[in-house]
Amino acid sequence: MSGPSAAPPAWPGEVFAILKGFAVRQVAYVPDAGHAELIRRVHADPQMQPVPLTTEEEGVALLCGAWLGGDRGVLLMQSSGVGNCINMLALAQLCRVPLLALVTMRGEWGEFNPWQVPMGTATPDALRLMGMRVLRAERAAEIVETVQAGAALAFDGAAPTAVLFAQRALGAKDFRK
Repeated sequence: MSGPSAAPPAWPGEVFAILKGFAVRQVAYVPDAGHAELIRRVHADPQMQPVPLTTEEEGVALLCGAWLGGDRGVLLMQSSGVGNCINMLALAQLCRVPLLALVTMRGEWGEFNPWQVPMGTATPDALRLMGMRVLRAERAAEIVETVQAGAALAFDGAAPTAVLFAQRALGAKDFRK
């Protein structure tokens, strides 16, 4: 994690611009430090509808409904929430909904919490098994181009897609300080 005096990363603003460029209006999320700046930008934009969730699978249903109503959306979550979505991801797959999920990874690079490791390890395979296309940004410099490619695949290619932000790209959380 960056220190308190570090400048915020540039990628949230660029990812926000990509979402705007793809006419994303609904942003479903479970609060997450990795997505915090992006979530703040969504809340500040009157053309976007931020939807805080109590659990991630609600976001899949919400975004499938948004698509049926003519809106595009994105689901922001942590890898630990992917396990909550497994059954609901079948809805996006079977109904050919262009679901886009941006997933901050846990249980990887420098993880301090052993409870995050199993789902962090299983996330890519779990998503693939449920019919999602999976793209991954290993470093912060890869996030913008990977989100651009994922949004195109989801919205233009009509393929449910998850973009994983590696823990190394975001910085490991450290609550010992």
